[in-house]
Amino acid sequence: MKPKVIAIVGPTASGKTKMAIDLAKEINGEIVSADSRLVYKGFDIAAAKPTPEEREGIPHYLIDIVEPEYDYSVADYYYDAKKAINEIISKGKTPVIAGGTGLYLRVLLETYDLPRVEANPKLRAELDLRDKEDLLEELKKLDPKGYETVKDANKRRIVRALEVTKTLGKPFSEASGQKEPEFDVDWRMPEIPSREWLYERINKRVDMMVEHGLIEETKGLLKKHGRIKNFVCTIGYQEVLAYLDGLCSFEEATDKLKQHTRNYAKRQLTWFRRNPNLTVNC
Repeated sequence: MKPKVIAIVGPTASGKTKMAIDLAKEINGEIVSADSRLVYKGFDIAAAKPTPEEREGIPHYLIDIVEPEYDYSVADYYYDAKKAINEIISKGKTPVIAGGTGLYLRVLLETYDLPRVEANPKLRAELDLRDKEDLLEELKKLDPKGYETVKDANKRRIVRALEVTKTLGKPFSEASGQKEPEFDVDWRMPEIPSREWLYERINKRVDMMVEHGLIEETKGLLKKHGRIKNFVCTIGYQEVLAYLDGLCSFEEATDKLKQHTRNYAKRQLTWFRRNPNLTVNC
């Protein structure tokens, strides 16, 4: 028998955090985050990190575990999340995996197996200097199938796809194998009445982020860490930084933040709706 886990997934601002906490309280569960930005210490307001009060006493794993300077990888997440799941099960409790980072969920809970290729810092640095569209064009030529899987992903994942392709001398899509799922997963997502409903929630969330100190948080992180990649490439901080640099007005920055978050939510919805085992509003 495979261990049973419940996955609460969905786009940003859809209500999955509250859904996961309510469920964990009901079934004596504990929560493992599946969010690529919640792992970083100090990424609080922009990442919509649940506060201790919002967690309502439910233990949460993989939140605030590394400094922003650390390039936390999908492989790191896979091994850390498996360890957390086993710890929760050893207590006789049910693991609830909650988040919106599709690749994390795919590697941990589905059949996708990571290519075993060590990072190449020099190659990564060279690829990072190029813009996203240029990288995608090269990947499309080298690996059309792989291109289709990452064309809507962030730049970091596209760089990784090219890194694997160039290092192995064969397409990224061929290097990524299949494995037997390790868990019996109950997939759930909050009900989203309409895309307009979700977009309105996103707009309101951004307004609340600003009200709760997003500008001050960005200034503090900039002073502490400088313009490191994980900071400047995070939605929320990159728009505020443009405002602080005088490249746009405050209103333009908040409008951009809302737009970028809506675009991200649209990509998340497309990703999760491909899952035939997903049940909505359980």
